[in-house]
Amino acid sequence: METVLLQINNNKAYKLIEDLEALNIVKVLKKSSPTKGKLSDRFSGSLKLSDEEYNNFQKSIADSRNEWDRDI
Repeated sequence: METVLLQINNNKAYKLIEDLEALNIVKVLKKSSPTKGKLSDRFSGSLKLSDEEYNNFQKSIADSRNEWDRDI
């Protein structure tokens, strides 16, 4: 038997591999997990907001915090 390393690029491909494993044709030895690290490093630059969107978001957060403080 030979061991190979596969890169899964599509959820459908992963489902096919799971089906092959269920039929005892292949065996998944290790499922990799996403790279751990600081969230700020992982998501930095993933979402670009306009100045207006950013200000609305910050106002929404401040409003939520104020409501939380009022309820205590």
